[in-house]
Amino acid sequence: MEKPYSDGIAAIFEVVHRLRAPGGCPWDREQTHESLRPYLLEETYELLEAIDSGDDAKMMEELGDLLLQVAMHAEIAAEEGRFDTAQVSEAVAAKMVKRHPHVFGDTSVANAEEVLRNWEHQKMDESRKAGSEDSVVDRVPSTLPALAWALGLQKRAARVGFDFPSPAAAAESVADRAGRGGATRASVRGPRDTHRARAA
Repeated sequence: MEKPYSDGIAAIFEVVHRLRAPGGCPWDREQTHESLRPYLLEETYELLEAIDSGDDAKMMEELGDLLLQVAMHAEIAAEEGRFDTAQVSEAVAAKMVKRHPHVFGDTSVANAEEVLRNWEHQKMDESRKAGSEDSVVDRVPSTLPALAWALGLQKRAARVGFDFPSPAAAAESVADRAGRGGATRASVRGPRDTHRARAA
């Protein structure tokens, strides 16, 4: 039988389109973004396991399974007239170009750490221009497991300069900031309110 798809990157997207089309697979046709969530998570963890194993054949297989999830979500969106695979690809390409002015523009960077700092600052600027007041740490996905979420908070904060050589130095900085915040609140309250707070 002649293979029912093109060579190259288009192959899986063509297969998914056929699976979701009238006369396609009943299971695939009834899937939604929400119903596919557990499969996306499972495939991601299987890819991580394959990376840790160092097995190229397994890694290629798991990358393909993850690409299948991308194709399914993009096809569902395309059916609803929201966006399609081409827009997904072009949007992330445009974002990568914008976030790498040291490659595609005339910005200079000293090292990888500076790249990460610039990345976070660019994300903050884009967020503010879009009308959002989220901080760097607000953008860490709340759906992450607790330890991964905590690590994400620390990494994001470190990229914008909130990084210290020791736990004691971090604690001192937090206490200093908290003290300044308390002084500000006290100055906003009247003397009577401040006295009541101390008495409490």
